[in-house]
Amino acid sequence: MALSDDAVGGIKAMILDGRLRAGDRLPVEKDLAAELGLSRGTLREAVRALTLIGVLDTRQGDGTYVTSLEPHQLLGSLSITMDLHQDSAELFLLETRRALESHATSQAAVRIQPAELAELGQILDAAEHLLVAADVDHDALLEHDQAFHRLIVRVAGNPVLASLTESLSGQTMRARLWRELADEGAARRTLGEHRAILAALTARDPELARIRAAVHVAGVEDFVRSQMASGRTAHPVVPTTGATGRRRARG
Repeated sequence: MALSDDAVGGIKAMILDGRLRAGDRLPVEKDLAAELGLSRGTLREAVRALTLIGVLDTRQGDGTYVTSLEPHQLLGSLSITMDLHQDSAELFLLETRRALESHATSQAAVRIQPAELAELGQILDAAEHLLVAADVDHDALLEHDQAFHRLIVRVAGNPVLASLTESLSGQTMRARLWRELADEGAARRTLGEHRAILAALTARDPELARIRAAVHVAGVEDFVRSQMASGRTAHPVVPTTGATGRRRARG
């Protein structure tokens, strides 16, 4: 094991046993290095590594602090990995999203409140208006799609699950836009599937909600699988940050 791994393990142990808490400033470098029994150079490597994955935050001229340690902070580096493997792992990402999001939707069915059901209905009504427009704004449709799923996952009440599904949702957005542009009826089917999910949530039926969410994501999987089998793997170029703006997608 590299010495820097020992330093990472030492800092992690300090967080786990409560010597360092979220928001705390790390001891000065020479003192921390002495406490861990490592050189200052090795400690710097560990601090850089922990900063990259969101555990530490180095502030110029002010020192290094433990971050909030919130799941979205710690899982931020996951999106980089997904970006680097997006084309080769498209189906794997979709399969993972199906498993996580169907579970979240099931959990949401027993926790959702009337105000949240109403908000989901408003999102779908707005998407319906976009669909009947003469010039369909596919970017705006995707924004509503993400808002619909984001709210459901938030209602599920698991912040780690919410962070993971948010990352997966952004990374699979290209495939969803690709399907909408290649298949004229896809956007309408997506809206119908969303309304079926909402109906299951309204009925507070966890198993039905899980199945309908799984079927919904599986539809994109089937499309990508068929396109790959046909040798058509080029996607439309869209942002992966989750904010598509008002630009209209062109096929």
